Amino acid sequence: MFKRFCGATAAKEMLLDHCLPLKRIESLPSVLAEGRILSQDIVSPVSLPGFDRAAMDGFAVRSADTLGARPHAPVFLGNFQPVRTGMPVPGDYDAVLMQEDANMRGSILETTAQLHAYKNISRIGEDISQGEAVFCEGHALRPPDVALLSALRIDQVQVYEKPKVVIIPTGGELVAIGSRPLCAGEAYEINGLMARLYAEKWGALAEQMVIVPDDEGLIREAISANSNADMIIIIGGTSVGEKDYAPKILMEMGELLVHGVRLQPGKPTAVGIVAGRPVVCLPGYPVAALCDLYLFVRPALQKIGHRSDAEPKVSAKLARKIPSRPGYLSLVRVALKDGEAEPIMISGAGILSSVARADGFVVVSEEKEGLEAGETVEVMLFE
Repeated sequence: MFKRFCGATAAKEMLLDHCLPLKRIESLPSVLAEGRILSQDIVSPVSLPGFDRAAMDGFAVRSADTLGARPHAPVFLGNFQPVRTGMPVPGDYDAVLMQEDANMRGSILETTAQLHAYKNISRIGEDISQGEAVFCEGHALRPPDVALLSALRIDQVQVYEKPKVVIIPTGGELVAIGSRPLCAGEAYEINGLMARLYAEKWGALAEQMVIVPDDEGLIREAISANSNADMIIIIGGTSVGEKDYAPKILMEMGELLVHGVRLQPGKPTAVGIVAGRPVVCLPGYPVAALCDLYLFVRPALQKIGHRSDAEPKVSAKLARKIPSRPGYLSLVRVALKDGEAEPIMISGAGILSSVARADGFVVVSEEKEGLEAGETVEVMLFE
């Protein structure tokens, strides 16, 4: 039995309970794997560096020969070899004398510094030893990680496939972006674009379908045709109106978990399961859809895709009071300036320009009846 007007936190937990981490993996060239999630541990096949190398320009010497050298009591060496940074240090030598501490006196080298063994030398395996674990399964590869893999001569890595997300926008009033001028009562379909861009940013392969009219049969066909996706996002048709078919279809095709969430904005949200895959139904209002993307879709994709990216956030003081409705989770848009968070708009789920003017949002929990001016809050930054 589905829950109507469920708490936002409980609704998210129900969704996550039905999101299974992907088991599909693929092999990729290391140089193309930035941002991907490793599906297995990586062990270094070599040592890095693979030889004793000079850590700076100077002269390879025997440290014992420099005993007692001081700025006012130099020692003279006849056994040395010039080296440059990164060059191998010949086996007869165990230190590198910096150019700043050396003077050539004909064929004799004068040193004013006493060196200990392996001074200014990067030893074999100092960075990475052969057989050492470099990265663990589940690690998200960053640019320096990819560079390290290349240095270790690891040219292929096993990674988890990206989750496949299908976005189905619905609504007879919607028009494809840029296809023609709008008539009265019409709107460009922007929520699907926003959902696709965010899904891709959060590590998914996203496909945005053509607009499906408010037709129960056509919506059902669109879901059936994409039931192999790892997640389906349906936009629009989530309320309780005559043509709001999405919750009814989920109930008939699979399982409707939640219809209606105590969330501002985003109350007409629905969550369900079809063919074992999670389906999130977003409201048609852009700001409400955006809030649902952050609250439901982002954590679901993280779990499915083995990701653990932390949400970017900063602390700030509220410039003025934020009212909220007790029992509802509220996501309030704010702009940051001089360490303060200025609420942009408390309501207005259809006014997307308020998001463009905002830097992020403040979450007001169900237990609170607003937040006071001057209170320190965490601002979840828009990515």
